[in-house]
Amino acid sequence: MVDTSAGTPANLSPRAKARVRTMRDIVRIGREHLATEGAAALSLRAVARDLGLVSSAVYRYVASRDELLTLLVVDGYDELGDAVDAALEQVDRDDHVGRVVAIGRATRAWALAEPATYALLFGSPVPGYEAPAEQTTGPGTRVVTRLVEVWEDAWQAGAISLDEAPVAPRRLSRDLARIRKEVGITAPDRLVARGLFGWAALFGCVSFEVFGQYGADTFSDPRDLFEHHLAALVEAVGLE
Repeated sequence: MVDTSAGTPANLSPRAKARVRTMRDIVRIGREHLATEGAAALSLRAVARDLGLVSSAVYRYVASRDELLTLLVVDGYDELGDAVDAALEQVDRDDHVGRVVAIGRATRAWALAEPATYALLFGSPVPGYEAPAEQTTGPGTRVVTRLVEVWEDAWQAGAISLDEAPVAPRRLSRDLARIRKEVGITAPDRLVARGLFGWAALFGCVSFEVFGQYGADTFSDPRDLFEHHLAALVEAVGLE
């Protein structure tokens, strides 16, 4: 798959540069169609038409609707990850609470600005489509990786108040131990479990707002509720 997110390398041949530009245009138009038609109705032929290509020509770049969806998934995850990374650059690494808040606010802001792409990533599955793990897992875990980094740094700094006792049942403790080993962190079971709760809670709160689950007139400004939830999330993982 061609990387459509980075700048065009200067050492590419003119033909290769043209291909990269076309791939970027396909992703751009695909996201426009995603916003207007929805993921289930996404049509590669319609994207080709808007790109000015005959339908047979577009298959030289993208083989199927599923491949187009994968391009959009990766592009969306990377854009969200970039937004979170940009927010974190403004926060001191020792400010663990500030880093969690920055991640949460950046995630919410991006989701509200790109609701159709957010829905593709975190909404209902697209019928007949299964995202290929080898292409989407890395981009899809960028945000939770940043959260894990914060919690591990805070644990190492003694800035988290949670005991180190294993959680019950034992099979969950074994699962958490495996996760710790895979991720390469020293945080105890209880923090890993709370961290997973925090991850789910963050995206749950964002999803409720993006998908209108609170109702249109329930809150004067949903941001007030989100800030309260961020504070609760920080408290839940034991950050001081």
